Amino acid sequence: MQLERAAFSDPFSFLGPQYQPQGIALRVWMPGAESVDAVTEKGERFTLVRDADSGFILKGDTDLTTELYQLEIHWSEGDQTVYDPYQFHNLLPSGEALTTPSLMHSEMGAQLITLTKGSKPVSGVRFLIFAPNASAVSVVGQFNAWDGRRHPLQKLDNGLWGLFIPGLTEDELYKFELKDSEGNGLPHKADPWGYYSEQYPSFASKVYDQSRYQWNDNKWQSRPVTAKHQQALSFYELHAGSWRTKDNGDFLTYRELADELIPYLQDMGYTHVELMPISEHPFYGSWGYQPIGLFSPSSRYGSPDDFKYFVDQCHQASIGVVLDWVPAHFPSDDHGLANFDGTALFNDPDPRRGWHQDWQSYIYDYGRDHVRRFLVSNALFWFEHYHIDGLRVDAVASMLYLDYSREHDQWIPNHEGGNVNFDAVSLLRWMNEEVYRHYPNAMTIAEESTAYPGVSKPTDMGGLGFGFKWNMGWMHDSLSYIKEEPVHRQYHHDTITFPMVYAFSENYVLSLSHDEVVYGKGSLLNKMPGDEWQQTANLRAFMGYMYGQPGKKLNFMGAEIAQSAEWAHEGQLEWHWLQYPRHSGVQALVRDLNKLYTSTPALYEQDCSPEGFEWRVQDDADQSILAHERIALNGDKVLVVTNFTPVPRQGYTLGVPDAGEYTLVLNTDDEKFWGSQASVTQVAKTSNEASHGLANSIKLDLPPLATVFLTFSK
Repeated sequence: MQLERAAFSDPFSFLGPQYQPQGIALRVWMPGAESVDAVTEKGERFTLVRDADSGFILKGDTDLTTELYQLEIHWSEGDQTVYDPYQFHNLLPSGEALTTPSLMHSEMGAQLITLTKGSKPVSGVRFLIFAPNASAVSVVGQFNAWDGRRHPLQKLDNGLWGLFIPGLTEDELYKFELKDSEGNGLPHKADPWGYYSEQYPSFASKVYDQSRYQWNDNKWQSRPVTAKHQQALSFYELHAGSWRTKDNGDFLTYRELADELIPYLQDMGYTHVELMPISEHPFYGSWGYQPIGLFSPSSRYGSPDDFKYFVDQCHQASIGVVLDWVPAHFPSDDHGLANFDGTALFNDPDPRRGWHQDWQSYIYDYGRDHVRRFLVSNALFWFEHYHIDGLRVDAVASMLYLDYSREHDQWIPNHEGGNVNFDAVSLLRWMNEEVYRHYPNAMTIAEESTAYPGVSKPTDMGGLGFGFKWNMGWMHDSLSYIKEEPVHRQYHHDTITFPMVYAFSENYVLSLSHDEVVYGKGSLLNKMPGDEWQQTANLRAFMGYMYGQPGKKLNFMGAEIAQSAEWAHEGQLEWHWLQYPRHSGVQALVRDLNKLYTSTPALYEQDCSPEGFEWRVQDDADQSILAHERIALNGDKVLVVTNFTPVPRQGYTLGVPDAGEYTLVLNTDDEKFWGSQASVTQVAKTSNEASHGLANSIKLDLPPLATVFLTFSK
């Protein structure tokens, strides 16, 4: 019998109230029960008769199709009273809710809803799942002893399966039991749309009420829509599990993280925290980049309400929250999307398009409608239900190119014979259009490591539609330069200046991310050459140079305290180093750089416009000195000069266009930053002595291995 094998796809044709020629009024399938009674809302009681083939039946002319009833089930271990789920046939939402990404995440999966039969509303959980190639689907959980025979789902239209189970409430654990097209059993699957997930070993999904949390960030949410490319944006990239741990090594919860992190971010002057992927991931060592529960914040750190509290508290402290989002691939874990209904439902079955060789994971099939809607709905979900401010989209280059990290015989060209994945391009454009249409104050940021054109150009101009793009070229070239011994930097001068050639081709974020301090690359501090003092001075000069360059700023946690070891996800940052002036000095510098940056429009208003930048010295390779001015929309100027050698430069002549004076506002070599206390010009008045092709000039005393910022006034 199909019910006995949990292999029945049409339970409503057989179970629940029935019109049958033989006069059967009700059929109940309850394997293992000793007896079953049906009790109507009017108090009428009917005892069902055991039937060898169909469970329990009630024969006669009693019409239960319109009258609400409950089942009293008598088990050997006790009694149970429930509403029969197979009396509720109205399973699908009306309209386009199941095809519109902005609505789908509130309909699919396990939703707490109320249905009415007769005149009485009944609350419970409606399960909806997409599995077009399955021959049968059941929901299993604690409520049915994880028995796939007890609650078979009804096969609906367009590959959907559904069932409403009255009486289920929040926190119920559940999974789906599926049979493939041949009737073979598959591993129990977590809900792809699940809001809440358990950790190993169950990986079960949990029913969760998205409406329960009461937000208190109305002031933040109602702030005016602003042009983000003209704002000061300084991101602190964070891995939630390893920023700081408890004394016993346990993770901080989302609430504890909020209580400790937010005052730190405020003190350090960051405008945003960027979290490495929060979406549930079974393998902690993936740092979140192998997610399975795309709609579920990781329960390692608490409940969904706890994560909402974290975002809420950030907003009340005027700190934005950006999440890393991973639409580039998904892992092969049995409980996830892999082989979901017995087929490659979410990926191309051809490994040349559907398998990432580098990450040993599946690639979404971006050309299939259900995959596209699933991913776009997920992007919108985080903005709606968690009030986030932005998504940083991981590994965009791997999505855009069919031959990404492949040999010539390992990929399939597109219909034009090229290597661009047009389906991925279309998906990214649609995602960005939907995000900015529904959430105009949001931002999307691409981690894209090639020169693909128009990543941050609007889609109606042929671009991908991102708000910003990480400047991977700047990161690579600047770190390559700074790792050179100062005596050799004169031979690599074009490496540090080259990024300005394309600095305004995109809306860039200058990123010193986690990728640069893992897998044997060492910490930022240990990339610097020289002895202890020179290493630290190089780091300070480099950080100052970064904050003076056009582009928004991103630092991975630990850089601001000059962490000596590269990042490890097991454990926490090396906070103990702050007892030493070398490290607390770097922290003080980053704090002051953030505050200078966010309070000085010349350093951010025209980050994405060539009108906001002018070279003053770019060709002094012999002395490894660079100088430029940053310009605000109102014409205010800040002069930024970096000496990338350990040799102080006295009376360095620098041409400037206007007469006036330049006043020092920050010196990375200051003694409060553990600097050398070398001579530095505090105020430089211009003379009419021409230099560098300009009518005026100033003379500066430049400290060794230092960046200085000077404001201009007439």
